[in-house]
Amino acid sequence: MAYIIDKQDGILTFTIDREEKRNAVNDQVMDGLQEVITYIQTNDDVRFLVITGAGEKSFCSGGDLSVFHALETEEQAFGMLSKMGKILYDLATLNVPTIALINGAAVGGGCEIATACDFRLVASHAKCGFIQGTLAITSGWGGGTYLFERGLRHDRALKMLIDAKPYEAELLYEIGWAMRVFEGDKQLALDDFIANMRKIHPSVHQAYKEIELRKWRERNMYERVMDEVRLCAKLWESEAHHEAVNNFLTKTKK
Repeated sequence: MAYIIDKQDGILTFTIDREEKRNAVNDQVMDGLQEVITYIQTNDDVRFLVITGAGEKSFCSGGDLSVFHALETEEQAFGMLSKMGKILYDLATLNVPTIALINGAAVGGGCEIATACDFRLVASHAKCGFIQGTLAITSGWGGGTYLFERGLRHDRALKMLIDAKPYEAELLYEIGWAMRVFEGDKQLALDDFIANMRKIHPSVHQAYKEIELRKWRERNMYERVMDEVRLCAKLWESEAHHEAVNNFLTKTKK
């Protein structure tokens, strides 16, 4: 199984369990994430959704290029990108607080998953970044759209996207992407972070989230996410992208 689902005391934790692949996303991971989102949408026994990765090296390294490199055309790429784009929109619009518990590197699509969450807790050794530009594409799951909505200054958000490199944890905190940087055990960091929130009735959490979601609906958030997906799909079929991915896969095999 490519993921682990655990539910205790109202906390549903989704762990990407592909440590040997740096917790890269494949179709199985996508389907598992959709499964937990659908569960939360249809049940009222979950107070928090936590997304994390197995091990200590990677939260998520994005889409599994060894799988998705088989997608060559704009149409083929759009099928995969729009599937995950819809899943992340459902994640971003859940009515419970969502927390990215970033245990290690979150790059590319992994950074998009984290950005779609309400809160980002980052291990001090972890680096995170929108590295898609190094592959001659843009963020393709809606992450760029969420980044501009997350309260970062415009110049900091834009530079994070254009830099296309991983940022150190302290810089992520400084620019406002990370809410907290933690040392040591990630579960202890999570428990400390939600300690006060757990004392508040879930209906209050849901009411405050609805205020934000109302704003997003008024700003046509879903349509903007899909526009981002389409833009990435167009770049996906370019020769520059295929060449960059070939170079990357060649390096990883050495």
